[in-house]
Amino acid sequence: MFPELNNLLNTTPDQTEQGKLTLLCDAKTDGSFLVHHFLSFYLKANCKVCFVALIQSFSHYNIVGQKLGVSLTTARECGQLVFLEGLKSAVDVFFRPQEEPHPLQFLREANSGNLQPLYEFVQEALKPMDSGEAAWRCPVLLVDDLSVLLSLGVGAVAVLDFIHYCRATVCREWKGNVVALVHDSGDAEDEENDILLNGLGHQSHLILRAEGLATGFCKDVHGQLRILWRRPSEPTAQRDRSLTYQYKIQDKNVSFFAKGMSPAVL
Repeated sequence: MFPELNNLLNTTPDQTEQGKLTLLCDAKTDGSFLVHHFLSFYLKANCKVCFVALIQSFSHYNIVGQKLGVSLTTARECGQLVFLEGLKSAVDVFFRPQEEPHPLQFLREANSGNLQPLYEFVQEALKPMDSGEAAWRCPVLLVDDLSVLLSLGVGAVAVLDFIHYCRATVCREWKGNVVALVHDSGDAEDEENDILLNGLGHQSHLILRAEGLATGFCKDVHGQLRILWRRPSEPTAQRDRSLTYQYKIQDKNVSFFAKGMSPAVL
């Protein structure tokens, strides 16, 4: 995890909020560093994590995690981490008997809008444990990223339904958290992506949006991060608070600073 980002969000692994939906969004840049932050954050917070990884392999996340002070291999072996590796599972689903359930079953169905098997996988992974097992602080669902489901033919409404059921179970019933990354293509004609982003934005308690610089590439400033705190149940005038910072990604850390206040500029 990145200590400076924790400071901006006013949180620590010892003081994690519960029952929240966090939306991660990237536009014209790579926002994967936010996924790595929250993955290592919740593992260090002793939470039970279900990670639906549709972009990269387990070894990729594990290598980055080791740089941030966590071992995904150890977490998986002790039962703290349940990892769905989409790159492998997408192939495995075609070599299983039709009647055998699989989280990515929609890939082999004519109607690709059914994400119920994926929801049942999450439910099974994060359900409260028996008294004889290790006690984790709270359950957390992390998805990287939901935009992949759109590219695989799943409709935005079906993805929103999936997140709705996950929120109802993980956030409300089990007092856990849901964190999901969505890529903003910036294409005005991509209606499905807009529906997904807007739908999740209205439900989220916290939105972190990583954006590329309008001026183009810079070796000392890699982008800007907009942080929006929301209280969906409150009137609009009272519920939103936002801040914007620029950032630079380093090997084992990310540094944040006010716009125009990069050490390289000063």
